[in-house]
Amino acid sequence: MRDFEYARPTSLADAASAFAGGGEAAFIAGGHTLLPAIKSRLRMPDTLVDLAGIPGLSGVTRDGDTLWIGAMTTHAVVAADKTVAAITGLATLAAGIGDPQVRNRGTLGGVIANNDPAADYPAAVLALDATVETSSGRHAADDYFQGMFATALADGEIVARVGFKVPLASAYAKFRHPASRYAVVGVFVARYADGVRVAVTGAAPGVFRWTEAETALSAKFGADAVAGLTLDQGDLNTDIHASAEFRAHLAGVMLARAVNEAA
Repeated sequence: MRDFEYARPTSLADAASAFAGGGEAAFIAGGHTLLPAIKSRLRMPDTLVDLAGIPGLSGVTRDGDTLWIGAMTTHAVVAADKTVAAITGLATLAAGIGDPQVRNRGTLGGVIANNDPAADYPAAVLALDATVETSSGRHAADDYFQGMFATALADGEIVARVGFKVPLASAYAKFRHPASRYAVVGVFVARYADGVRVAVTGAAPGVFRWTEAETALSAKFGADAVAGLTLDQGDLNTDIHASAEFRAHLAGVMLARAVNEAA
């Protein structure tokens, strides 16, 4: 690890200034992705901007049918918060991330800013039709994720909080890697009065909505409505963990489990 400047701003404006004036700069939230990347020299920032000292970036509030969660809120808090219990699938998802050490340090904002293709939160953001509020404005969930490790965030833009639309019912089911606990395939199902949203993570280069499942479940919400439904293997990953064929099969299994839990 090489030397770098360390900034701990107390406002979003100061954080943006530190980032802009720091050469090759990086924001740090929980650090579970960035620090290993620095140690392995995959990232070599000149300036590290710590967001932990900025007030108002943590906590959970509900405003009507929207549940707002601060970007610096840890997975452990999301899993245990009584307000989050209104979205069962979201609480379940947070409780299944990593291990206790990861859940007590990792943050919602850090996960969705990094957008790892096997991360859990992107599925919740997409299925729950969330709004990502940042230092510069707002991004709709359908526009936010733009492929592997790519998002709509501009250089220096900071995630402040995420607003999840509270569904009538929701559930998340994943087949997790036994070591990393990332999703080999994860499926999030959210049922609303006007239809169903289904998001898949881990299976492809990025999170995506499963429109065929949404159509079937909007017509009839039940596991029998999606029995035998599988993903197109051509768009899925094949790697050392699983083949595209296996991921397609897993998606159907996880979908059925999520639907049963939501029902």
